Amino acid sequence: MNLKSLPKCPIDTTLLMLSSRWKFLIVKELLKGSCRFNDLKNNIGKISQKVLTYNLREMEENGLITRKVFNSMPPKVEYTLTDIGYSLASVLNPMAEWGEAYKEYLKIVEKQNKKA
Repeated sequence: MNLKSLPKCPIDTTLLMLSSRWKFLIVKELLKGSCRFNDLKNNIGKISQKVLTYNLREMEENGLITRKVFNSMPPKVEYTLTDIGYSLASVLNPMAEWGEAYKEYLKIVEKQNKKA
């Protein structure tokens, strides 16, 4: 990715970097600390190995994560957020708060509908 290929709108740039729901969930997991591939796969849930690999490679190419290969048997690989990747917490935290607030809103609406 280079500067010329990015959209002019900064919101579009952010959406491009997190263009799938999986990338949001990968960042959420990596905000807790470095993680191995299978741990990411298990913690994220219903994601295929192919889709996780694709998203991790794309995020590495974009500078959001680093991939460290350990010389061991069996091979061990860890993924870690870069500094710019960690800065996505300022995007994800308000989204999580909004998601919780929306769930509470729906609970209220459901209660009101039951009374009606």
